[in-house]
Amino acid sequence: MTIAETIENKLRAELAVTHLQLENESHMHSGPATDSHFKLVVVSEGFAGKRLVQRHQLIYRVLADELAGPVHALAMHLYTAEEWQARNAEVMPSPNCLGGSKADQ
Repeated sequence: MTIAETIENKLRAELAVTHLQLENESHMHSGPATDSHFKLVVVSEGFAGKRLVQRHQLIYRVLADELAGPVHALAMHLYTAEEWQARNAEVMPSPNCLGGSKADQ
């Protein structure tokens, strides 16, 4: 099972997910790791009434093993269904990495 599949399975098992999108953005970053940088979009009514930091803490708890190991960076976009609709079901594209050897290009 890939790290992306593990992440998706854990989140679906722990949250009432209505939309989940996970993008491997490792190719946009310096270094040899191929499964280390991800962009995550989760829509769940489980986020209702929770502040952004509480939503992030929930994801950190569910993915503790992955964040302690192979995942170096996880950009999180966490919404309720109403918030997701208000955004027209869109998130901004991630910026290109300027760290490490990428800054020299």
